[in-house]
Amino acid sequence: MIRIVDKIEDAKYITHSGTMHADEVFATAFLSLYKGDIDLFRTPEVNPDNYPDVIIYDVGRGKFDHHQEGREVRENGIPYCSLGLLWKEFGKDFLKKRNIEHVDEVFEYLDKDFIEGIDAIDNGIFQKVESTYKMRNLCDVIKLFNPSFESDEKESTQFLKAVDVAIKIFEEEVLSIVGRVKAKKILEAKIPEAIEKHYLELDKFMPYEESIYTLDTNKQIYFVVFPSNRGGYSAKTIFNSSEDRVYRVEFPEEWAGHGKELAEITGVEGATFCHLAKFIVSATTREAIIKLVEMAISKSDK
Repeated sequence: MIRIVDKIEDAKYITHSGTMHADEVFATAFLSLYKGDIDLFRTPEVNPDNYPDVIIYDVGRGKFDHHQEGREVRENGIPYCSLGLLWKEFGKDFLKKRNIEHVDEVFEYLDKDFIEGIDAIDNGIFQKVESTYKMRNLCDVIKLFNPSFESDEKESTQFLKAVDVAIKIFEEEVLSIVGRVKAKKILEAKIPEAIEKHYLELDKFMPYEESIYTLDTNKQIYFVVFPSNRGGYSAKTIFNSSEDRVYRVEFPEEWAGHGKELAEITGVEGATFCHLAKFIVSATTREAIIKLVEMAISKSDK
């Protein structure tokens, strides 16, 4: 539980007041998940020397602040912000307390996949996105919780709302990454055969993209086959990489947009669907989906 206290003397945690950002909001969420009850005081400035037994973050220019010269920077040049500094200090212990396997790998994965991006934006390092429509990142979403212009919203109430959302996101992020690390351990044994056949076959759906990008460096896996949660089986195309969102091989043009008639077009009994964008096909049986994938491979110019 997070309580915002009225007196600094009652606080065990201190962060800044005023406009909230994803940095201290997610830092508070993380501390709540790690430490439990949080008695928090928000203030525009504080001297950490006066409160040696208090965790002070994103304010005060102490250990968990990043607004001073000599701030810590990752090897890739991304500076830490308060969330990253707290994760660096307490993240592994947090994971151990949750009895999570592969602690070191999950710790690094979560920093790279989630925390580093918040740190970067809070430090003024933004991704370049070419788009004709407006895109919001997670930091933009948290900013929405700041009191609206000429509203009666209270700053402390809105802060707690934002932290509540951040807690849920943080928990889901941890679960997602734990699942992806477990999947990677399974896929490491499957990738060599998949490279030979040019498709990866899964007996159940699992996160596979990052393992393929990491382990199939020559881009020899074109499709992934898996049981569909809608029944039957599906096969999907693979992007060149997480950054290059071009399919390595598409399904044939003549299959695009067809449903039940796909069986007649392909001559594969049980073929049921091919997306108009040529990135996924479906069939009623494993045998049928494998035939479709092998046909697509043979028709490609790879």
